[in-house]
Amino acid sequence: MEKLRKHIEEIVAVTDEEFAYIQTFFSTKRVKKHQYLIQDGDQANFEYLILSGIFRMFYLDSDGKEHIVQFAGENWWMADYQAYFKERKATLHITCMEDAEILCLTLQGRETLAAEMHKMEHFFRAKLTNGYIAQQRRIISLLSGNPQQRYEEFAQLYPHLIQQIPKKYIAEYLGVSRETLSRLYSANKNS
Repeated sequence: MEKLRKHIEEIVAVTDEEFAYIQTFFSTKRVKKHQYLIQDGDQANFEYLILSGIFRMFYLDSDGKEHIVQFAGENWWMADYQAYFKERKATLHITCMEDAEILCLTLQGRETLAAEMHKMEHFFRAKLTNGYIAQQRRIISLLSGNPQQRYEEFAQLYPHLIQQIPKKYIAEYLGVSRETLSRLYSANKNS
């Protein structure tokens, strides 16, 4: 739980007593590579904080084509937020890409923490705001950036993920073919 405290204290300071209370709302879970946290149609009961490992969130269209919405690594939060906050069934899939450890937080726990501790309300709002900004940046990049620009932005923002995630998934995330990604990767490496 020390990772959780450090993560929270990047935004707000908490006392030992406050943290002892905060941690009671979280449960720890170990996840194996290829294991799903959630699939389309499941109840989205948790928001997840990744302590270690990498996850892939994706949508399957009616043709069975996978569209990657997000990757999440250490200290990132992840959920099918539409399902989580609206207490509906999931429309997204979240799968583990390497053995991982996560913390799970229910919506009720999140709401209780936010209502009882202004510090945690501020923390959650800051995390959601940062997530929203990242999603907006991604949408704009997909709408207006060419493949080279999208690759360079991804490499700049997430240099550790370039090495850890299979190229096939990075290509899907960027909306390019595997061959195009290989050319972009080679061109970037040689420059």
